[in-house]
Amino acid sequence: MNPNAPNHPAAGQVTFIGAGPGDPGLLTLRAVEALARADVLIADPQVLDVVRGHARPHVDTPQQPTADEASTTAGVPALRDTTNLVMSAVRTGKRVVRAVSGDPGLDAHVAEEMLACASEGVVFEVVPGIAAAVGVPAYAGVPLRDADGTDVRFIDARTADERCWTEVGTSDATAVVSTSLDSVAAAAGELVSAGRKPDTPMTVTVAGTTTRQRTWNATLGSVAQVLKAAKVLPSADGGQPVIAVVGERGAAARRDQLSWFENKPLFGWRVLVPRTKEQAASLSDQLVEYGAVPHEVPTIAVEPPRTPQQMERAVKGLVTGRYEWIAFTSVNAVKAVREKFEEYGLDARAFAGIKVAAVGEQTAKALIAFGVKPDLVPSGEQSAAGLLEDWPPYDPVFDPIDRVFLPRADIATETLVAGLIELGWEVDDVTAYRTVRASPPPQETREAIKGGGFDAVLFTSSSTVRNLVGIAGKPHNVTVIACIGPATAKTAEEHGLRVDVMSPEPSVHKLAEALADFGAARRDAALEAGDPVTRPSERRPGSRRRARS
Repeated sequence: MNPNAPNHPAAGQVTFIGAGPGDPGLLTLRAVEALARADVLIADPQVLDVVRGHARPHVDTPQQPTADEASTTAGVPALRDTTNLVMSAVRTGKRVVRAVSGDPGLDAHVAEEMLACASEGVVFEVVPGIAAAVGVPAYAGVPLRDADGTDVRFIDARTADERCWTEVGTSDATAVVSTSLDSVAAAAGELVSAGRKPDTPMTVTVAGTTTRQRTWNATLGSVAQVLKAAKVLPSADGGQPVIAVVGERGAAARRDQLSWFENKPLFGWRVLVPRTKEQAASLSDQLVEYGAVPHEVPTIAVEPPRTPQQMERAVKGLVTGRYEWIAFTSVNAVKAVREKFEEYGLDARAFAGIKVAAVGEQTAKALIAFGVKPDLVPSGEQSAAGLLEDWPPYDPVFDPIDRVFLPRADIATETLVAGLIELGWEVDDVTAYRTVRASPPPQETREAIKGGGFDAVLFTSSSTVRNLVGIAGKPHNVTVIACIGPATAKTAEEHGLRVDVMSPEPSVHKLAEALADFGAARRDAALEAGDPVTRPSERRPGSRRRARS
């Protein structure tokens, strides 16, 4: 060891990743891997939320000081640019991820950061991302090339000089223009001045690849009037970036057929899901596929039973061979049994020789995560009734034990117990957990519920209706009310709500599908009438709708 060597920690490494235009689903697998290992995450503000969810829970996310900050710490000037921020972190031996909007190869400032790494011998790598100029037109349904091999030119209106405009304006190539909402008309004017015809088709897309995306069809000569008529200009949001596609080959006309993203049945709808994030996982994923933005609000909280002795005896009975079957009807039931197992130092091996039934995909997944593969999952409806359809009757020849352990909530219905008894089984119906009303959601959420900020709410049981109204208030009259079945719908109407959507089957996924069908029909009706397609929350508030009599 050289005693004269400077006492610096070993240098870390930097991974520059492209976060794409805004859709978190466009992150590459390599980018997600890098984020999962990062010690420090330095991200452009517009993509911080996109990437932060893939980083470790306690990853350091230092913020870049503003240019006018002149504070010092121990005599060291405040860091005023991202290059210094990156280099400061990596010199401490940290693994730094630098996330940028779009693709890092198209960002001149990021190139400076890479050069700084190279000059100090810092190891770095680059993970490309989807550039906004390519990704946004794809999400807007605007192909940049056709079968004739149309040339494509990219131009950034914010930095383009006269020579750039002339080159693009005098060609017949499809032009992809990066600009801002309040400057797009000026960019169109530059192309007309350079030689493009005023009637050249043009599409303008704002907030591309996100559920706020909006695209307008226009021409170079009419774009200012189109945006004014749409009431987006003048606007306080005029500085937000847009991607405009200009082409002689009818890209704007083709968009009516190819607009796959904005034509999703629930595109941009804010849908309230009165369930916990764990309970709503697969339902929220389904809503996202329909273009919605799900917002989970727990309406119940889970607590241990008031008297644990019954649960303790049942768990001991599992070990001593008291039961032939154990049936789980919820993730919470799995969690309650697992916690008791851990309390007694047991694991999944205690289920040896016991048949296990599960209702629902999430319940089955929770058991598998515990190390238990269910022997029986309903082949049809995922409910107590569906489980009874497939449950075998007790047979004293093949079933040495006639008893079933049923851990469940304190408010569970008696359907499953009665059905099992009818099939010849003895049932230990055990309260594994209690359900109580959850705490009220944040004030912002309560105001959105009562003020019409949500486009729809999915009620999956009568208790979700009662509890949501109790902790957050009654949804606004413009909000679409969707219920899982007649009993839930009746409870909603008793609370003064008009039910707009009813699931054809008692399934949360069928409920989401029914809401999507409602949204598609609503969209088709607007288009047929020549009206703009709007979300329910964009309707002008009128008199409150009355519940169906």
